[in-house]
Amino acid sequence: MNRINFLILFNFICVDSFYLPGLAPVNFCKKSDESDTCKSEVQLFVNRLNTEESVIPYEYNHFDFCLADETAKSPVENLGQVVFGERIRPSPYKIQFMKNETCKIVCRKTYSGDNAKDNLLLSKLRKGISLNYQHHWIVDNMPVTTCVSSEHNSQYCSTGFQMGCYSRNGKHNCGKLEGQSITQQEAYYIHNHVDLFITYHSGAKEEWGNKLNYKGGRIIAVKAKAKSIDYKGSECRPDASEMLSLPIKKLEKGSSFEILYTYSVTFIENNDVKWSSRWDYILESMPHTNIQWFSILNSLVIVLFLSGMVAMILLRTLHKDIARYNQIDNGEDAQEEFGWKLVHGDVFRPPRKGMLLSVLLGSGVQVFCMTLVTLVFACLGFLSPANRGALMTNAMMLYVMMGSPAGYVSARIYKSFGGEKWKSNILLTSMLAPGIVFGLFFIMNLVLWAKESSAAVPFSTLLILLALWLLVSVPMNFGGAFFGFRQRRLEHPVRTNQIPRLIPEQSIYTQPIPGIVMGGVLPFGCIFIQLFFILNSIWSSQMYYMFGFLLLVFIILVITCAETTVLLCYFHLCAEDYHWWWRSFLTSGFTAVYLFWYCCHYFFTKLQIEDAASGFLYFGYTLIMVFLFNLLTGTIGFFACFWFIRKIYSVVKVD
Repeated sequence: MNRINFLILFNFICVDSFYLPGLAPVNFCKKSDESDTCKSEVQLFVNRLNTEESVIPYEYNHFDFCLADETAKSPVENLGQVVFGERIRPSPYKIQFMKNETCKIVCRKTYSGDNAKDNLLLSKLRKGISLNYQHHWIVDNMPVTTCVSSEHNSQYCSTGFQMGCYSRNGKHNCGKLEGQSITQQEAYYIHNHVDLFITYHSGAKEEWGNKLNYKGGRIIAVKAKAKSIDYKGSECRPDASEMLSLPIKKLEKGSSFEILYTYSVTFIENNDVKWSSRWDYILESMPHTNIQWFSILNSLVIVLFLSGMVAMILLRTLHKDIARYNQIDNGEDAQEEFGWKLVHGDVFRPPRKGMLLSVLLGSGVQVFCMTLVTLVFACLGFLSPANRGALMTNAMMLYVMMGSPAGYVSARIYKSFGGEKWKSNILLTSMLAPGIVFGLFFIMNLVLWAKESSAAVPFSTLLILLALWLLVSVPMNFGGAFFGFRQRRLEHPVRTNQIPRLIPEQSIYTQPIPGIVMGGVLPFGCIFIQLFFILNSIWSSQMYYMFGFLLLVFIILVITCAETTVLLCYFHLCAEDYHWWWRSFLTSGFTAVYLFWYCCHYFFTKLQIEDAASGFLYFGYTLIMVFLFNLLTGTIGFFACFWFIRKIYSVVKVD
């Protein structure tokens, strides 16, 4: 078994019984054989158009393509699809199973120079072509792909295809041209013809039983090849050599321009690929798959290194310290105390801004629970790429439902600080972090509304999100806080002195800022390679499916954040600095700053975004991601340090 097969097996474990949860295979047959068990019409849906050169996607009808009948219904979209800006609409392309079509006309678009609106529509087409916007079509819940041959005779397939191509200064992005040539120095060529190649699996009686008419089959792949063809009239000729170029400037009055949209369909039988494996050809062609192994090994080496250091401290240095302290019997020996034992009377002194710290910790627990459960569901196959929008929907619903743990943890931590403003604690826990995220999201949504983008969330959906927050998450937060405040106050293993101890002058290595800056390096080193694939899936329209690896990296991140914070916390206590509360949160939380720097590096080196609106949206979404990641990693580091300090001071004899 090669590595790619192992990756797919690892990430889709136990998929024999439920490859696509909630999605059943569709049986197709010829129109003459249509029955209750199979259908003849193959529906083609169109999705939004997007590009790597802009963050702003657009709906299909934004560019004045051929539209379906007004009676055609759009499929129901879930909450995640709406928030992500997916707009799946019916198309005017009519396909019958096993019926090949050659150069079938979809519609004819005519633009007049006397109409200002027509010039605006042509301008949108030119802009879309210049920014390399891509169509995304769907057939039988499968993305329509474009496949090109790469090195070593392998094939790389990507979802979508270009809406057009352009030529500038003798260079073009039209790819391999078959029987066509580019003659103009500057031109915008619209892809007005699409060849669709639909591969199907015919099936067998022992495989599908008696439910299927054996003259039919199941679709396993849909590939497209887009062309620009200048028909020069009404005759549809798919072998024409001239390409259709859009007017570079506005149409003059009295002039007109016509685009004839056509398509061809070819059905190909392939019984070697089963329906349950139809996504493999897309997933296997994703680039840089082997780098995942390097990422995991790199992270494991860091974890082993940190675990060795922590074990050395706990089993050798710390064990000897505790044994020596516990052997002290007289007051004279007690004067010889040094290191972390000296600050036992101040180590549990409540920190400044304890209210804010407890609120951030509660919100961090909420993000941690949401992330962990989402990744577990994804590894079990419930959030596969075929189940569109399921990942985002699941994450949002889990975040709302995890309001109870957030309220409980925030209340217990705040009560341990001796806080009494329980109403303020509850309100801040339920409002602060969600309010920041929703505020940033709303501002970016205003920009998308102004740009008429498909990613703009409708006002009704915003009301649904507000209702989930205010009517579900906030009450659950109140419930968790109610039980948290009713619990007894956490009893610390040592008493706190009334007068704070003077902290000696610290060296540059034990000062707060250098320690915090160093604390985020190792956790970021565990995730930065995996982060590249995640950013590619978000901004470069690449499909992410390696949730098994992602869960493993998440576990490694948790261990690394915990061990790094414990190490630095121990060093600071040995330097007689007992201000560990905020420092433990900020040490591992500083990983989010490195995450932000990496996102900036990705923006300037990997993306080709130039317009200000797209840059604003990119960094706006990045700030949301960085803020939530800061809450996640900071909370992990705090509770690891909290457990460590309670543990070491609980086994030391203190007079």
